[in-house]
Amino acid sequence: MEPPIHSMNDLFAQLGLPSDQAAIDHFIEAQRPLAHSVALHEAAFWTPAQAAFLRDEILENADWAEVVDELNARLHAR
Repeated sequence: MEPPIHSMNDLFAQLGLPSDQAAIDHFIEAQRPLAHSVALHEAAFWTPAQAAFLRDEILENADWAEVVDELNARLHAR
């Protein structure tokens, strides 16, 4: 199995968010759990550009899809 192309740190940087591990952990703790009925890109805390990026990466199964899926799982976890 190949390692993911992008890391969670890379994703947060791409989204224009602080991308050090402590900031990522804090963001996830502060925003979770997302209701299971809320798609990741529909969460109220994203800007329109961030939401579009997250949606498009999943729909297109693009390079970022694996790490976006990981973020989705972490934000929906209780």
